[in-house]
Amino acid sequence: MSQESVSAVSQTERHVSNWNLPNILTVVRIIAVPFFVVVLLAGGTFGAEDVAQRWLAFALFIAAMITDWADGYLARSRNLITSFGKIADPIADKLLTGAAFITLSWLGELWWWVTAVILLREWGITIMRFFVIKYGVMAANKGGKIKTVLQTIALVVMLLPLGLLGEPWLVPGWVLMAAVTAITVWTGVVYVRDAHQLRQIWLAQHPTQS
Repeated sequence: MSQESVSAVSQTERHVSNWNLPNILTVVRIIAVPFFVVVLLAGGTFGAEDVAQRWLAFALFIAAMITDWADGYLARSRNLITSFGKIADPIADKLLTGAAFITLSWLGELWWWVTAVILLREWGITIMRFFVIKYGVMAANKGGKIKTVLQTIALVVMLLPLGLLGEPWLVPGWVLMAAVTAITVWTGVVYVRDAHQLRQIWLAQHPTQS
């Protein structure tokens, strides 16, 4: 085997340590979730006294979302993708957005039924992925990616201290949340359909295991 071939094999089989920058950013995002919740609750809602706390909560959320983009970019560009990262990154995302939805509902700025529908869909699809993984990997589709972007935008708008100016200022956030709820439910139905089709295809290819 030539030196070039040996080098190529060593690069292919190179073990990527879990102690890398993308994974550290993911862990930092998870650790930041309880701090974000505490600060957001301290900021209160509608006529709250401490506007600075609300702005701090907003800044923490933005910073956490930046780390979400950064860890994904670094992992792909520097070939630092690990099994830990594949599992921890989506969990960190759902913990952060889920905490934001629940806390906003607790503060009375978002209907509880919206939070319930969105979180049931998010965690339900995540659990479903684990159940159907033996039939194949379900990649995120275009609708799912649009849903994620819309959720982030809607949460960013609702985390702004607009409620301090009066309830009508919350209307733009509510409109965005209505759109987010609709696309979240729709993409959830699409994922369930895709999972069923994936299973049917697998069973057709493995008739003895049906």
